[in-house]
Amino acid sequence: MEHPHKDGETAAAAAATSTAAAADPRGASSSSGVVVQVREKKGPLRAAIPYMPFPVAVICLFLNTFVPGLGTFVSAFTVLCGARTDLPDRHMCCVFWLNIAAALIQILTAIVMVGWIMSIFWGMDMVILASK
Repeated sequence: MEHPHKDGETAAAAAATSTAAAADPRGASSSSGVVVQVREKKGPLRAAIPYMPFPVAVICLFLNTFVPGLGTFVSAFTVLCGARTDLPDRHMCCVFWLNIAAALIQILTAIVMVGWIMSIFWGMDMVILASK
């Protein structure tokens, strides 16, 4: 005849074993060979940032830092000059107007500091894209 606390001990031992297996990074799950790939999903405004030459991107960052939206406005015209974007399926004029809209958002919200911060980050994204 078994004692009633025996099942409780068995459950506790099983829980301890599973906790130890979960804590061990070399457990059975690492040998399964699963590869995880992470890809950034960009919205239409973010994807409309053009890939510009590095000096032009630095000038746009400088302009965006001191006059929010001005560098983004200038970058819109680089799209008309043939700069590539992450929106290949959209027409050049559509991407131009998306950049103009981003510049207007930055200018109009600069009063509450949101546009100024967004403008600086936008300029940093331009430099990052230009360095790729």
